[in-house]
Amino acid sequence: MTTTTTPPLPLTAATEPRPRFVDLVAAEWIKLRSLRSTPWALLITTLAVVAFNVGEAYDTYRYWSAEEADEAGHRARFIRDGIPLQEAFTTNATMVLLLAAGAFGALAIVGEHRSGLIRTTFTAVPARRSLMAAKALVVAAVTAALGALVAGTSFWLTQAILSGKGAGVSLGHPGAWRVVVASALLAPVAALAGLALGALLRHPGSAVVAAFVLLVLLPGVLSDDRHWSAVAGHTTPYQAWLRLVETGAPATPFPWTTGGAWLVLALWPPLAAAVAVLAADRRDV
Repeated sequence: MTTTTTPPLPLTAATEPRPRFVDLVAAEWIKLRSLRSTPWALLITTLAVVAFNVGEAYDTYRYWSAEEADEAGHRARFIRDGIPLQEAFTTNATMVLLLAAGAFGALAIVGEHRSGLIRTTFTAVPARRSLMAAKALVVAAVTAALGALVAGTSFWLTQAILSGKGAGVSLGHPGAWRVVVASALLAPVAALAGLALGALLRHPGSAVVAAFVLLVLLPGVLSDDRHWSAVAGHTTPYQAWLRLVETGAPATPFPWTTGGAWLVLALWPPLAAAVAVLAADRRDV
């Protein structure tokens, strides 16, 4: 008598184990960091944002007159008016960070659609929601690190420059931590908004332009002169950042609280990520 052995059956889609979420995160991280443009985009953004802030502080240092340097009262007024914190992270630097982070998030998904890699990805991982959630988490983590780097470096360098005239402040100064944290949060907020727009539009030019309109142009159009316009403007990340970094009472006919501004920055990331997940799940490739 002879015995025969039955070869093992190949794994099919029904029997193949579902990928763990941590595996999806690792795969998305590998895809993102393997792109040649990723380190260059992060480096150029960091240098540009820090340069805008340092340049503003250096101009103050350079044109500080000898009479002002000898006057202790002038330095006290300079600090009391919150100018060191205003120069720690300027509006120009904020615009650059919003645009760069928004474009980074949009291209993280649009690039896959343009190259056709997204079809392979969805074929390998049919669980689109989990896949897009992993991509959103990776984009948020990378840009959060970017935001922390540019905000912390900008604060340290600008205050070091201003300290040459005795006008720098430390992180323990009232409002300093608020400026640093609010500025750092702008990067992941803008990146996830860009990711959501990229998942909806699936075209690089359209997604980047939409990110510019949503993050930069719209907050400037919505003025504080009318109640509805002021309330709508308060829901944008840029105006939330302005509220958090300003010193003194808000000079607006429709003021709002710092708690409301923090809430705006806290709600944008999960809402944008949800839009990106649903857009990928409900639309054909």
